[in-house]
Amino acid sequence: MRKIKFAPGEYYHIYNRGVDHRNIVKDKFDADRLLQSLYEFNTEEITGGIYELSFKRNRPEITNNLVDIICYCLNPNHFHLLIKEIQEGGLSKYIHRFIGGYSKYFNKRYKRKGTLFEGPFKAKHISDNDYLLHASAYINLNDQVHQLPNVSLVRSSWIEYMKPKTSFCKTDIILSQFETVKSYKKFAEDSLLLMLEKRSDYKDLLDTE
Repeated sequence: MRKIKFAPGEYYHIYNRGVDHRNIVKDKFDADRLLQSLYEFNTEEITGGIYELSFKRNRPEITNNLVDIICYCLNPNHFHLLIKEIQEGGLSKYIHRFIGGYSKYFNKRYKRKGTLFEGPFKAKHISDNDYLLHASAYINLNDQVHQLPNVSLVRSSWIEYMKPKTSFCKTDIILSQFETVKSYKKFAEDSLLLMLEKRSDYKDLLDTE
């Protein structure tokens, strides 16, 4: 049984990886599909699969969200999300839809059966603002933490933080604490260097690999 009890208004670091450390993304189409799943499944009102939705023109913007997505990094074999629950039970419902929906697509495309992800998704409660800020840096730059060789298969909200007007993430909770986007960029990049140099001091973040 999960020890953490999710609650509306609270922030959580959510993560999981492919079973047996396998890749959950094999090409750019998969990477885009995983990112689309992140967006499309964040609603109480699902009226069809992503395949159907992709053919609907001028469809209304997604409303009645289950969670606020603060930032994300979708890597070839694992993902990290920073999420705020906004509906009672919304976080668990959303993550199960996200993982389940993408797994169904992946298994169908590659003609495989069985679990794609490694057990139940993992979660850490973000207990204070300092943790929130450093978690955002860790997640936004997670591909750099792991020094991944094929960044073309990575989908990260880092670019959305650098150009927040184009973001579907709720970036304001982070960016409003800095004078400029450039100030946040420096904070995040400095935090990344510290995390890599002093891994034991950032154990709560780095243990999520």
